[in-house]
Parts: sequence; C-alpha cells; structure tokens
Amino acid sequence: MCATAARASCCIVCGAAPHDRIARLLLSLTTACPHLSVYLVDDARQPGLAALAGRYGAHYRPQSDSPGLARAHNRVLSEAAGAGSAYHLLLGPDIGLPLDAVARMIAYMEQHPDLGLLAPRVQGADGRLQPLCSLLPGPVELLLGRCFPLLHRSSGRLARYQLHASGYSRVMDVPVPPACCLLMRVETVLRVGMFDERFLLRFDTVDLARRTSRIARTVFLPHVTVVRDAVRDAVRDPARAGARGWRMRAASCWRRCVSACRYFNKWGWLRDAERDRINARALRQLEPARRRLDGVSPAGTDVAR
Repeated sequence: MCATAARASCCIVCGAAPHDRIARLLLSLTTACPHLSVYLVDDARQPGLAALAGRYGAHYRPQSDSPGLARAHNRVLSEAAGAGSAYHLLLGPDIGLPLDAVARMIAYMEQHPDLGLLAPRVQGADGRLQPLCSLLPGPVELLLGRCFPLLHRSSGRLARYQLHASGYSRVMDVPVPPACCLLMRVETVLRVGMFDERFLLRFDTVDLARRTSRIARTVFLPHVTVVRDAVRDAVRDPARAGARGWRMRAASCWRRCVSACRYFNKWGWLRDAERDRINARALRQLEPARRRLDGVSPAGTDVAR
C-alpha cells in the first residue's frame, strides 16, 4: 500500500492510446496506491473512456478546446491542489509502472524537500535505456537534430545533449526531465506559475523545468525504473498510414516549429545566459564519468571536449 499517496494525485492524458493499455495502467495505480487521486484527460474524444474511468474510480476530464497538454495539466493541477495534493504525477498512457514505483518516488521527495521535479529511469519494452533527460535546448541543437540527425549523432553532440556520460546510473540534477513520467511538488509548481500554455510538444516541460530550477532541484532517480512501450498509431493501424498519416506528421512538425519559435522568443535565441549557466552546471557534475570514459584519471586536468 502506498501510504503517502493519500496526499498525491496523478494525471494521464490518454490521446489515442487503446483502452486496454489505459486499463492496465489504471489497474496498477489503484492496486499499488488505492488512495491516489487519478485524473483521466480525454483529449481525443474516445468513446468509452468515461465508463473506463468510472470503473477504476478515476476522475474523467474531457478536453477538446485547445491543442497541447499544458492547459489540461494546469486544469488538473489546480483541481488537485484544491483537493489537498502535495505531489502530482504526470504519466503517459504508454508507461508501465512497478507496484512500488510511485511510493518510492514520493518517499524520495519527502526525504529531499529541496526537490521540485523528480523523474525515474525509463526503459523500453526490450529492456534498453531510453535517455530522455537533456540539457536545455538551443536553436542550433534543435536544427541539427531535426535536419541532420546523422551528423548530430556522429559528432557527439547528441550524446552530450542527452547526458550519456552519466550512464543514467546515478542520481543527478538534470536541466530537462522526461515528461512521460514526472513527479512534481505541487507547492513548487504553483509558485513558478505552472505550465506556459503557449508551448506544445515538450517545450512546455522544458519551460517549466527551467523556471523550477530557480527555486528547486530537478532530479533524475535511477533506482526507480518504469517501462515505456510506445506504439505509433500508424503502425498499429495501417489504414491511418496513408494520406492522413503524412498530414498529421506535417501538422506536428509545424506545431513544433511554432512552439520552438515561441520558446526562443521568450528566453533568447543564440544568447541565453541562463541556459548556458544551467547547462554548464549539469555538465560539470558529469566530469568524473567523462574522464573515466576518456581514459583520464579523476585527478587529471586534460579532459577531451
């Protein structure tokens, strides 16, 4: 039983996830943490989700008035805070949770009051690590990743951006955590103003994380592992892989570009002193691991850049 979850809540934005996957997630949550307040956000108007939520005691919240997740998360966060939640978990419908995962994450946050955001280790269904933590993005990084992915990977910039030197094997402060499983301290998130609803497609999490870093820590916790088994709709349903598929991809690419422009207009394009400071601090904690990878002793001074 999850003793601390009486003061915790969880939000699942369902998207187009199949009902059986959502049902498995709800079952694991209600089994491990029966006092957890679960909110099911239906942003794709799926028939039958309201009944599914009722079956597991979750709160059903339809959303159809705006794109993106930020507004849905803010609505649920406000409602959960009003109901007394001290911790709030954002959870993707493609996440598989060990029974003790939520309890261990909440317990770690209670032991460390300086934490604002906490993310576990994420691995795929094949057992391979998914390196979803990152530095704060700059326009050059995003351009290389989107337009020249092979160069981005072969140059080592992708490994640096995704903090590969850490091995994802120890507790570390990260500039940007994964959004698919993210535990928040409600008081901290309310203080920084919750999500900026202008941003879509991960930029909402990037923006929240950098504002949170001004008053609290964002930490990666490798001792808790969750499984992310994402299956694209086009693969699961070949009928959607044609013209509708490319239209959806084009629309997603356009929304990502618009959101990126809004983000950099807010924080700065090439010149962003706060981004440089936060990223440098994150990279400094990886120096011992990087020296070991480069074959240089921790006491050495020559570090490969």
